[in-house]
Amino acid sequence: MSCEPVVPRSGEVGQDDAGIALRVQGVSVAYGNRLALDGVDLSVRRGERVALVGPSGAGKSTLLGLGSGTVVPTQGRLEVLGVDPWAVSPGALRRLRARIGSVHQQLHLVGPLPVVHNVNAGRLGTWGRLRALRSLVRPLQVDEARMALDRVGIGPYLHVRTDRLSGGEQQRVALARLLVQDPELVLADEPVASLDPARAEEVMSLLCGLLEQPAGHRRTLVVSLHDFDLAVRHCDRVVALRQGRVVLDVPVEEVDEGTRARIYDLAPDT
Repeated sequence: MSCEPVVPRSGEVGQDDAGIALRVQGVSVAYGNRLALDGVDLSVRRGERVALVGPSGAGKSTLLGLGSGTVVPTQGRLEVLGVDPWAVSPGALRRLRARIGSVHQQLHLVGPLPVVHNVNAGRLGTWGRLRALRSLVRPLQVDEARMALDRVGIGPYLHVRTDRLSGGEQQRVALARLLVQDPELVLADEPVASLDPARAEEVMSLLCGLLEQPAGHRRTLVVSLHDFDLAVRHCDRVVALRQGRVVLDVPVEEVDEGTRARIYDLAPDT
């Protein structure tokens, strides 16, 4: 599945808000006396694929948490899909989160449940509680769940217990869950960190392919990756963090042999 980067870099603050999926302006996040993010400025345009790279503890997961509306900024301005998550009602925040998909290294699947229920979990942001409970008794929208599983290559496993699948098959269940959710913005936190290089390439290709929409449109992706080469192959732009600060922000077309050194050979973290 092709994932060639086709969207040019456009991360400068001040562009048309309608075209911005994520905007972070002067944002800091503190956990006690420790600054996880320190005055970060970053904008991600709709349809763009941005890789967050850098050493462990650099602030990548915290930045993704801002995007998902689970981390509260200590200071600065935050907009996700045009909304400040912490300036709206709980109902509006719930609706915003339904437009955001997450992919994690830990897949957050319920092992004893059949695959169809884990796929339908992607609808919980839009289903009411009663409908969700009804679907646990008798699965709803089964045809759509099967179609999503077909797209990720495991259609026959619709009614199989999830914990009976291999690790790779469970990853595909998580991607099918993302498909039925149909989010506008996808945030992926080290989704391939535990995989061997061949499997990591396969999963990233599959994830990128699922982000494609009809008429040439794409869902927005912000993904943290330890594998720098994987980031360059699958994303449009590389944003490097270190000690809670953005230290490099370049389109992949500008990445050269010296870029990795500029990211990883800076002064050691303290």
